[in-house]
Amino acid sequence: MASAEKQTMVVGIDDSEHSTYALEWTLDHLFVPCSANPPFKLILVHAKPTPSSAVGFAGPGAAEVLPFVEADLRKIAARVIEKAKELCTSKSVHDVIVEVVEGDARNVLCEAVEKHHASILVVGSHGYGAIKRAVLGSVSDYCSHHAHCTVMIVKKPKSKQ
Repeated sequence: MASAEKQTMVVGIDDSEHSTYALEWTLDHLFVPCSANPPFKLILVHAKPTPSSAVGFAGPGAAEVLPFVEADLRKIAARVIEKAKELCTSKSVHDVIVEVVEGDARNVLCEAVEKHHASILVVGSHGYGAIKRAVLGSVSDYCSHHAHCTVMIVKKPKSKQ
């Protein structure tokens, strides 16, 4: 009898400690206990901002700055991916797909859910209060309303911050 195909889990990763904690918590609680047969296919997704959104200005000189910003964003993405891969390896989780997609994290993660037919999306939470969340927006809040799957928001306990 053929085994059923595993459900897919997408984990949003960035360069924040909240993201790292969410990935580590997920690995410790959902993958390490079942290391011989993990319950999910694991896909890590990093949303790399566009250079123009990172610079946030136009006009004279902007075009000259963009290549440097792009190079920095590529370096940050490479560090994020390397750190996530190292964390997975340290937990003996080796069957991991990693993607870097350019764009706004909210859209990138919701699109990754659709692309991979994910049954769960995991994101870290910065724990912003209501006012800051309203002003800045929240990737976790947006995804919890727009991703077509279960969304698990992992918040680092105050005792670990």
